[in-house]
Amino acid sequence: MPILYNARLHAPAFPAATALAIRGDRIIAIGSDFDMRALAEPRTEQLDLKGALVLPGLTDSHVHFEWFAFGLVNVDVETDTLNRALRRVAERAQVTPKGQWIRGHGWNYSRWGDDFPTAAQLDSVSPDHPVYLTAKSMHAGWANSAALRLAGVAADTPDPVGGKVGRDAHGQLTGILFETAMDLVTSRAYDGRESSAPNRPTAEDTARAMLAAQETAWKLGLTGVHDFDGIRCFIAYQLLRERGQLGLRVVKNIPVAYLEHAIALGLRSGFGDNWIRIGNIKIFADGALGPRTAAMIEPYEGEPDNYGMTVTDKEEIYERGSLAAKNGLAITVHAIGDKANHDLLDVYESLRAEESAPTLPHSHTHPLRHRAEHLQIVHPEDARRFAALKIIGSMQPIHATSDMLMADKYWGQRSAGAYAWRTQLNHGAVLAFGSDTPVEPINPLWGIHAAVTRRRGDGSPGEAGWYPEQRLTVAEAVDGYTHGAAYAGHMEADLGSIEPGKLADLTILDRDLFHCDPMDIRDAQVLGTMVGGEFKYRALG
Repeated sequence: MPILYNARLHAPAFPAATALAIRGDRIIAIGSDFDMRALAEPRTEQLDLKGALVLPGLTDSHVHFEWFAFGLVNVDVETDTLNRALRRVAERAQVTPKGQWIRGHGWNYSRWGDDFPTAAQLDSVSPDHPVYLTAKSMHAGWANSAALRLAGVAADTPDPVGGKVGRDAHGQLTGILFETAMDLVTSRAYDGRESSAPNRPTAEDTARAMLAAQETAWKLGLTGVHDFDGIRCFIAYQLLRERGQLGLRVVKNIPVAYLEHAIALGLRSGFGDNWIRIGNIKIFADGALGPRTAAMIEPYEGEPDNYGMTVTDKEEIYERGSLAAKNGLAITVHAIGDKANHDLLDVYESLRAEESAPTLPHSHTHPLRHRAEHLQIVHPEDARRFAALKIIGSMQPIHATSDMLMADKYWGQRSAGAYAWRTQLNHGAVLAFGSDTPVEPINPLWGIHAAVTRRRGDGSPGEAGWYPEQRLTVAEAVDGYTHGAAYAGHMEADLGSIEPGKLADLTILDRDLFHCDPMDIRDAQVLGTMVGGEFKYRALG
């Protein structure tokens, strides 16, 4: 029974408490140092935290953990210049057998200039390997000629529904694939589905990669994730669970392609245990800001004909959502642009009306916990509707500071309503915060810093921050990674706060986030990460 004392506990229900006692995987008592230490048994470890801050375990509410895990070994092309990205691909090609795939992630053409990169540029550094690199937004892919050839993509390949194959003014392939067109290459190179394609990772490969990724997550203070990758990833989590190697609480969302399978199996949102729990059915409404495919009510600045791209139209989201809801499955919908969010809210309004019907079969006693993923820009007239419809806002604070220059460039004055978590909280919405890794770094402290300051690590855009009226208090930001995340994952009875009876998932930090300079939050160090009463990472004496 470990006892942690001389601590700063973030436990609002116990404002004077400085210590807690743990038995098994749960907190059994909270109080003063004297009272908790009096509970010690002969073999109890009593750990003096020397004033360290103890938070409820932090959960990242939107991750692509398989992508993150493989990204630790794939080529990192999140560089300041195109030439540096090409150099990294060339270096990998030198140590990779000819014919094997080279995969990478992170390129952001807006940092390199006004034009997208090309297949020819990749060909120049890696002509003998198929190369496929996903954009930082994960809504565009960059392939070389060998990859396009292996995938069977040619100049006359038709654009798939919800996607676009990049072509130049002469109709020739550029090497860039937008939205669902990415599947043309990922079906050969890498995605979340099992296949006999060459070099494709198996679920066993994924599980092994996740072990290292899990270590990284613990060192950053994470005790749980809400995952948005595919079926292979789901299998990998189960393999780790069976072997006693899973040390993160996982809420697993299911791609809409598997909706009928989930229904046939009788799965329902919230089903599972405290290690793996079924979340929602994931649908994409639109694209992203980076490639300018987020669906907008008004066109992008300087592009009068570009309103973005609809990946799944409003009617289909409603049909899929209605079928899911009638079978106890909530939906979670990627919506970034203001039109995508407007249409999604209309869908949720219809679903809520259906769910309230007394004759609905298999209905939940309480409203289904539908989610909107990202809601990066919302029309002012729609802002209050998320709370009114009890839709969870799954937002990623670090997106704001990462995207602010692009948002100002492509959305102009509309950016005043972008990444507006203060607006959503003021209306009463439940927010669950995350990183969308590997789109952004998985470090939750960087997310808390962004939510509180609206500034980058270098202090830009200035002391007030970007649209400072949207800043949160530290307590509100922490709540997005704790209670909000727990509620979104049907786990609030066991997680999200430091209270007797709850699971002993804790994040211990070297400084008091609530009283330090807000810019110092980003530099806070994790001293310990505890999951179920067991230290998964420990830098304490």
